Amino acid sequence: MLRLHRAEPTPELWADRQTYDDRLIFHTEPWLRFVAECQNAQPVLATVTLDGAPAGHFTGLVTRKYGLRILGSPMAGWTTSYLGFNLRPDISRRQALEALMPFAFDELGCAHLEIRDRGLTEPDLAGLGLTWAAAPTAVIDLRPDPDRLFGLMSSACRRNIRKAEKSSVTIEEAAPDDEFAADFYNQLRDVFAKQNLVPTYSIARVQSLIRNLAPHHRLLLLRARDDSGRCIATAVLPWYHRTMYFWGGASYREHQHNRPNEALIWHAMRWARERGVTEFDFVGGNSYKSKYGTSEVPVPWARRSRSPLVAHLRDAAKQGYALKQRAVARLTGAH
Repeated sequence: MLRLHRAEPTPELWADRQTYDDRLIFHTEPWLRFVAECQNAQPVLATVTLDGAPAGHFTGLVTRKYGLRILGSPMAGWTTSYLGFNLRPDISRRQALEALMPFAFDELGCAHLEIRDRGLTEPDLAGLGLTWAAAPTAVIDLRPDPDRLFGLMSSACRRNIRKAEKSSVTIEEAAPDDEFAADFYNQLRDVFAKQNLVPTYSIARVQSLIRNLAPHHRLLLLRARDDSGRCIATAVLPWYHRTMYFWGGASYREHQHNRPNEALIWHAMRWARERGVTEFDFVGGNSYKSKYGTSEVPVPWARRSRSPLVAHLRDAAKQGYALKQRAVARLTGAH
């Protein structure tokens, strides 16, 4: 049977994790340092064994809410798309998920578990006492040649990319520094202000992401400048193995008529493809992303609590955060 065993983060363990074909940037040491730093959480690494033989790995982080231990793999709000398992191809993800339950609730003593694993499907979750929500993501297959990729976009998206070029919008690879973090965050505030909201995280999270990932050359930072050289849009794009992720993008509303956002994505797609990346993941399934020629991939977000009271606290905290965000927006004058 499958079992999980807590593991120490040794160089040998990190090296073994890199041999699994389903590895993601979110499973790596730099990414976990970033999440732990921003969420005051403790990384939890575990080996998965089948009858005592190595069969894979599990990745999560433990944090505390209302005095309760919570295992997130990941949690909502961590700006981390998927965690979960790395498994041999012959190992059942449903069985790994079954083995996770006693590990989370008994060995770790957690009161609540959340998991979003790129390989899990809804049939894997049935009958395990979990509740889940559909959380699809939009992806682009980057293997076709650039002309084909461009042709798969909607006609409006292609026009917008050409509009950016005619408007002399230029895209540059930015240095991983506080200046870029400030450019991105100022534009992000403008994006949220459009909906009378404020960003869901501070500039410190952007700085932490850059500080932890940039030294490992797994982070593409892009600026779009207008014909006068002003920075009018930015994008933050982690990448690893075969996938690039759209972690964040922002632009000033007054310059959106120059279509810098589409130009940024088109540049990132070609940049990634040239480096052997075969998939662009938008990290979410908003309808506007379909104009880039995306396909929808279902990735359920599942959770289980030790008691109904804990589940109620989790839902109440989520609703309270949304109300708090709108209140802060009103107090700070976002419009």
